[in-house]
Amino acid sequence: MVTYIIIAIIAYCIGSINFSVILSKKMAGFDIREKGSGNAGSTNMLRSVGKKAAAITLIFDILKGVVSIGIAILLGLIIKETDRELLLQIAGIAVVIGHTFPVFFGFKGGKGVATSLGIILMSNWQIGLICLVFALVLIILTKMVSLGSCTAAVLFPVLTLFINSNYTVLTEGKNGNVYFIYSVILAVIVLFNHRENIKRILNGTENKIGSKQ
Repeated sequence: MVTYIIIAIIAYCIGSINFSVILSKKMAGFDIREKGSGNAGSTNMLRSVGKKAAAITLIFDILKGVVSIGIAILLGLIIKETDRELLLQIAGIAVVIGHTFPVFFGFKGGKGVATSLGIILMSNWQIGLICLVFALVLIILTKMVSLGSCTAAVLFPVLTLFINSNYTVLTEGKNGNVYFIYSVILAVIVLFNHRENIKRILNGTENKIGSKQ
């Protein structure tokens, strides 16, 4: 139990390091949460600060997921009596919650898409690549980052039901279904964080790439 609590705290703290806020203050002199959509993420960074800041934010947000899952995997290898799949899942959920509600930045963070991508790629690179390609295709076709992000989030749980290989951690005798609830929780977090975007998508008023808001 102690190991699970430790990884949850570590992952949450990693998630709470909000690079968009740090970079926007350093590169542009303002808090990104006070500009554009008010979201502390790479899309708002692109619109409000620029391509370089957005790219750096995207990379670091992905790395938050990668590092958190990596630490969980290492702990699972070191502490043999732990449920390694559960350890990984706790880390994944905690880092996204930290990104969304960062303790270091007044509990007002981003939507967790880039961090979730890092998590999924580390959990199962095949599923991660499928979700990424699917999201990119939708974004290119619709010019709506939110639509691609939300659709990929929903696709993740579906894929865990059909793909049983290429999981970084999968104990013999288990299959991809052990990641289903985990994937649903991550999808729900992402969709919840995009609830206003979903309303605008349904109303036909969602912001597209190139818009200023």
